[in-house]
Parts: sequence; structure tokens; C-alpha cells
Amino acid sequence: MRVLLTGGAGYIGAHTALALLEAGHDVLVVDDLSGTSAEAVARIERITGETVPLLVADVRDADALTDFVREHAPVQAVIHLAGLKAVGESVAEPVRYYDVNVGTTIALLKVMAAQGIPTIVFSSSATVYGTPEELPLTEESPTGIDLANPYGKTKRIIEEILSDAAAADPALRAVSLRYFNPVGAHASGLLGEDPHGIPNNLMPFVSRVAIGTLPEVAVFGTDYDTPDGTGLRDYIHVTDLAAGHVAALEHAQPGYDVFNLGTGTPVSVLELIAAFERASGRDIPRRIAPRRAGDVAASYADPAKAHRELGWSTRLTIDDACRDYWNWQTNNPDGYARA
Repeated sequence: MRVLLTGGAGYIGAHTALALLEAGHDVLVVDDLSGTSAEAVARIERITGETVPLLVADVRDADALTDFVREHAPVQAVIHLAGLKAVGESVAEPVRYYDVNVGTTIALLKVMAAQGIPTIVFSSSATVYGTPEELPLTEESPTGIDLANPYGKTKRIIEEILSDAAAADPALRAVSLRYFNPVGAHASGLLGEDPHGIPNNLMPFVSRVAIGTLPEVAVFGTDYDTPDGTGLRDYIHVTDLAAGHVAALEHAQPGYDVFNLGTGTPVSVLELIAAFERASGRDIPRRIAPRRAGDVAASYADPAKAHRELGWSTRLTIDDACRDYWNWQTNNPDGYARA
């Protein structure tokens, strides 16, 4: 089928575009390139030998989006990844986050309805679970309670919008994918994460320390009730995550559904640093720092529903993710723009 990817030039979007093309689907990308580069799309074309039309626009620009969809009709499905994603920034700029994240979704749903596009797969997040009451987290775990930041709140609001839209339109197929912690890069070294400035997430930060552009990793808290005292998270290789989007798209049914995409195997901060040291062959300096407000001791998925209903499961480990991220980092020390 022909699939429109919003945010398709970003980290997860580019890997998903590649997975779709390798599965035999056609791909269109719309991205405002505010957090990435058109080079990502050029590299997808280089890897696959396929042409990937790119519209550089804000998804809220309904006229531009409509023209793009009509130009490449028929479009049978949308995978919606466009949005702002920095937790700390969302606390500082909440109105902007609600405007962009919720606004793009509403604009997109209007275009889908007008153009007869029946399927949407949405990039949600495990942040909708807030502070876990029990682990592992299942799709039945409580959501929307004690959410600490506007980023997570926008994801929860969008899930509600999609659920309501599917209830009102029996033809709509809507799926939310609750990601845990995406890591890694494509094995070719051509696609990877390209954060601007100081990275917000652990693996790109560790990688920058390993390559020497940052001095050390701060380990926030070593007194959690976990095996080594540091926080536990569910790190999923981005290639496995991309495959989850393809599975969700191909198995989407009328109505609304939600799936966790994670490994089910938690990894601590110190375990990730050790795995990256093995992958890079370098010592990674670290310092112990106080706990950060809002951090939880542990968060990890029960991915059984996705395995059962989508036939999807992860294949790659934290060691694979560190190896592939280091390969990306060493081949692209300055990301896409100056590679």
C-alpha cells in the first residue's frame, strides 16, 4: 500500500520508511525538517534504490498536505510520527507542545477524512503510563494519571482523539503504538539519531562521551530499589521498532487499538554504559548525580499483545543497539548535515 509518513525524515520515521519499502510498500514523507535533514530521505533512497517523495511542510498546513496526497493518490494509510518530543522543553513551552502535537493530529485527521484515507498508526509513548503502579506495563495499565509533563499529556490526548474518531467512524482503523526507549541505528551506518545540541536521551549522550565531544555521563541516582541502584528502562532497537509499525499497519482493523512496543527486558543505566564500552572499546567517564525529579525507578513493557496479535517481537539486544549506534556515530560524527 501507499503510506504517508508524517515526520518521516526523523530518527524513527526514517527507519520506518526503510522498513516499509523493504516490505514492499510505497512511501511518501512529509516533514518540516526542524529536527532532522533531507539527507535522511536521500539515504533511504540510496539504501533501497527507491524514490521517496518528500514534502517539506508543517503537517498543520492542510492545503499543502492535501495537494501532496492528491498528487500521489491513492494514499491508503498514514503513519503519524510528526511532533515535538523533548520532555524538558515541553515543561518550559507547554502551549507550543499542545499546539504542535495535538494540532498536527487534528489537521491530519481532517485531511484523511476528506481524502478517504482509512488507516492511521500513531507514534505514542510509554510516558502515557506515568508512574507505574505495577510492572511490567501492559496495555491495560492505567494511563493519564500523574503525568509529569506536557509531552506525555499530548500523547494521551491524541490517543483519546483517535479513540473517539474511530468510535464515530466505523471505517476508520486507528492504532496507537506506545514506544518504550528507542535506541540503536541502522546496521549500514547510514541512518541514525541526529540530535541537535546536547542530547536528551541516554544512548546518544553516552555515544558523544565515547567519541570525545562531551566529557562525561551523569548517572542520576544510584540508590533506586534496583539490582545496581540505577534506573531500569526498556531499550528497544529502532530497527525492531520500525518493524512494529509495519506489523501494526498490515494488521490494522476497523476501530481503535493500542500496543506496547518494547522488549520486556529492563536494562539499567550502568548496564547500558557497560554495553557501550564493549561496543566502542573505550572507557566512558561518569559521575554520580542526585536523582532527577520525575524519574521513576523502573519502567518496562509486557509486549505479549503485539506478539500475539501482530506477530511481532524484538530480535535485537542492547549490545546490538550499542554496536549499531557506535557504527553510526563514528561514520557520522556530526550527524547528517555535515556528514
